[in-house]
Amino acid sequence: MFTAAAESFLKQAREIQEEELRRFASRVAAILQGPELGPEAADCLQRLHLTVAATKYPRKLDGKFVELLQTVLCSSKSPEQIQVLCAAILREMSPCNDLILSCDEIQDTKLLSLVCSVLLAQGNKKAEVSAVGQRIVKVLERRLPERQGARYLLPVLSNVISLSPESLTEEQTNVVSKKMADWLRYASVQQGVAQPSGGFFSNPRTRQPGPVTEVDGAIATDFFTVLSVGQYYTEDQWLNVQAFSMLRHWLLCYGAKGLKTPNSDDKSGMDRSVMSMVSTTSTSSRLLLPKDRLREKAFEYCQRLIEQSNRRPLKKDDGDLQKACLIEAVTIIDIICKQDSSYVYRAVSFLKILHSRISGDTTYARALLPIAQFFLNHGKMAAVDSDAIYKHLFTDIPAQLFHNPSLAFEFVQFCKDNTQLFTETSSIFRQSFPNLFKFLAWNSPPLISEFVDLLPFLLDAGTAIEIFHLLLDLPCLTAALDIQLRSPALPTSEKAACDPAVKPATCLEAFRHPLYKSMFQYLLRTKSAPEDAPERLIPLRQLLGSLASSPRVVQCAETVPVLLELFFRVVAEFADGPLINQLVVLLLQRSDQLYEIPAFKDDVYRVLGSQLVMLCKLRPALVVELSTEILEFSGTVSNIQNKEAIFTHMVWAIGEYMSVSYDKRCTVEQINQFFETLEAMLFEITQLRPLASTPSYAPRAISVLMATLTKLAARSQDLIPRVSMFLSKMRTFVQSPAVTSVYCEEDLDEILIRATELMNLLKMPSVAQFVFTPPVDVASTRFQREVNDSLPFALRIVTRLLEPAPGFMPG
Repeated sequence: MFTAAAESFLKQAREIQEEELRRFASRVAAILQGPELGPEAADCLQRLHLTVAATKYPRKLDGKFVELLQTVLCSSKSPEQIQVLCAAILREMSPCNDLILSCDEIQDTKLLSLVCSVLLAQGNKKAEVSAVGQRIVKVLERRLPERQGARYLLPVLSNVISLSPESLTEEQTNVVSKKMADWLRYASVQQGVAQPSGGFFSNPRTRQPGPVTEVDGAIATDFFTVLSVGQYYTEDQWLNVQAFSMLRHWLLCYGAKGLKTPNSDDKSGMDRSVMSMVSTTSTSSRLLLPKDRLREKAFEYCQRLIEQSNRRPLKKDDGDLQKACLIEAVTIIDIICKQDSSYVYRAVSFLKILHSRISGDTTYARALLPIAQFFLNHGKMAAVDSDAIYKHLFTDIPAQLFHNPSLAFEFVQFCKDNTQLFTETSSIFRQSFPNLFKFLAWNSPPLISEFVDLLPFLLDAGTAIEIFHLLLDLPCLTAALDIQLRSPALPTSEKAACDPAVKPATCLEAFRHPLYKSMFQYLLRTKSAPEDAPERLIPLRQLLGSLASSPRVVQCAETVPVLLELFFRVVAEFADGPLINQLVVLLLQRSDQLYEIPAFKDDVYRVLGSQLVMLCKLRPALVVELSTEILEFSGTVSNIQNKEAIFTHMVWAIGEYMSVSYDKRCTVEQINQFFETLEAMLFEITQLRPLASTPSYAPRAISVLMATLTKLAARSQDLIPRVSMFLSKMRTFVQSPAVTSVYCEEDLDEILIRATELMNLLKMPSVAQFVFTPPVDVASTRFQREVNDSLPFALRIVTRLLEPAPGFMPG
C-alpha cells in the first residue's frame, strides 16, 4: 500500500497527457544538454521516470530524446545518479526501436551493468541476450583494475542465464564456475574499510579493519559466508554473497553438464563416494574440473551455513536471514547430491542432526520441507529410514501452522511436486489427508488449484469414503479451526467453567466442553480414522451454525462443489460395485447432514444430483440392490422441495435402470412398489388445494415423475390404465386457478405437452415397451442410446401420428 502522498504523485503522473509529456521531455532535453548535470537534472529525470512508469500502457518519447538519454548514459562526464536514472527510463520504454546502445566497448563495470540492463529489457531476443552474456564473461575473465568491481556484473549474468541459459558455451561456464568457487571459499575474513568522506574531521590514518564476526558476536574462525557480520564489506565479500544468491540457479543450469567421464559407469556409488572424500581432503582439489570444484566448494559453503544457523543471533533480522539461508543451503545440497551421488553419504548424517535440532521449533517449519525433500530423493540410496521425518512433517506442521499462508502454499506445493515419490515410498502421505485439508479449509481461494492437482493422489478405495465426508464437512472444519485459534486466548476462568451438565452457550465454550470435545477432536484429527462414524458430528454442525456467515467459512464453502465433482470423476476410475453402492447410500444420507449455508447446500445438491446419475450409469444394478434406501428417499415429499436436484436425478435413475434389461433380479413386484411410491409423490404435489395453500414444486420434478411412471408402466403393463388416467387429469391440474397462480405459463405448457406425449405413447403399448424397456441385447447398443437421447423428438412424432393436424383427411 502506498502512502497518501505517494498515491497523489502517482495520480498526477498518470493524468499527464501526451502533449504535456512532450513539452516536459523538451525541457529535460535542454537541461541534459547543458554544461553541468546537477540536482535539477536529477529531479527532472526522476519526475520523467515516474511519469513513464506509472501507467500500464507504454508512453511515447521522441526518438531524438531517446538518443540523447543513451548519449548521457554512456558519457564519462555524467554523474552516477544521472546514469542510473537514464537507464531506468530506457528500461521503462522497452522495447525501444530507437536503441543504439552496445556493450562491446564499455570497460567501466558500473556503466556496463546499466547498459546491459537496458539491452536485456528489450525482450527475450536471443542475439541480444547472447551478446550481453559473452561480454560479461569476457570482462570477468580479465583482471579488473582497482575500483572496477565484478559485483556489478553478477546480477546481469544471473539475468542472462534466466533468459537464455544456452547463450553461454561450456568453456565460458567453466570460467565462471572457477571464479564462483573462489568467491565462495576464499573471501577475506577481515572487515572492509569505510570510504573517507573527505570532510574536515576525516582522519587520514584509518584504523586497521577488524575480523568479521558470527551472528552471535563471536569472532569468525572459519571462512566468510553470507551469515558473516561486519560493519563494512570488501569487494570479494560482496562477490561471495552474490555468488551464493545465484548458486542454485547456476547449478541447475550448468552443474549437471559434463558429469559423465568415459569410465564413470564402471564405478559404484560407494567408490565415487570414497574418491570424493579423498579428493576433498587432499590438496589437489584445484585439479578438479571447474564444475566439480564448484560443487565441492558449494557443499562446504552450505555445510558451514548449517553450522552457523545454530548460533543465537543478536538481531532479529539476522535470525530471519539464518532461516532463509538454511532453506537455501539444504536445497543446494539436494541439487549437488542429485548431480553427484557421492555427496549423499556426507550429507545424510548432518542433515539428520539438523532435523533433530530444529523440528521442535515452529519458526523453522519452512526449513523442514527441503530436508524432507532431500530424504525423499536420496533416503533409499543412503539406506535411511525417513518415516520419522515425514511423520513429523505431516502430523505436527499442518495442525499447528495451517494459518500461515506462505507456509501453506509451500507445503501443498511440496506435496504436489512429490506425489509420485510419496505414493511409492511412504503411506504417511495418504494417511495424513485430514491434516492437509486444514490448509485448504483456512486458505481456500489461493490453494484450490493446487488441491485440484493433489486430490487424485490422495484418493483410493481405502480413503474415498472418508474424503467424501471430509469434503462435505470442509466449511465446518474452517469454523472449527477458527475456534481452535481463538481458544488459547480465553481467560482462565472461562476455560475452567466446563460443567458437563450445563450446555455451552458459545462455540468457544463448547471447544473444551466434555459433550463436544470428542467431536472437535474428530473433526480436527491429524490422520485418517475410517472406523469412526462421522454421524456424531451432527450436533457440532448445529453448534457451529453461528459461524456460517463468516467470510472465511463462506469462501471455503464455495470451493467444495469443484472438489466434489473432481472426487467423483476420480473415484469412477477405480470404484467397484460395493464402493459405488456405499457412496450412493452415503450421498442420500449426507444430503440431510450439511452445514447450514443455503447457497452451499444448493450447490452441493446440484453436484450430488448429477454425480448420482453418473454412479447409476456405472452400476445400474444398484437401483435394485439399494431399493430400500432409494424408496425411502424418493418417498419423502420434503425432498422434492428441499433437494429437488437430487430427487429429480434419483427418480430419473429409477425410470431408466429399474428394468430387467439392466438387472435380471428386477421383478414385477419391485416395479409395482416403486410405481406406487412415485405415484403417491406425484399425487401429493399435483393435488388441487385451496388457492392460499398451493405449494410450488419444480416443473422439472413433475415432468420426470410423469416420465418415470410411464416407463415403469411400460414394463408392467397392468399399470398403464392407472398412469393414463393420471396423465389425463394433468389438463385439469394446469388449468386450475390455484395452480396458475404459482406456476408461470411456460412451465404449465411444458407439463401439459409432456403429459399428452406420454399418454399418446401409452396408447401403443408395444411401442412404449420397446422405447422404454428395450430387449437385453439392445439395451446397451448405440441404437437404443440414440433412441433415449432423442426421446422428446420421438414423443412428438407419436403425438402427431395420433393427433392429426386440423383439416387432415385420410385418403
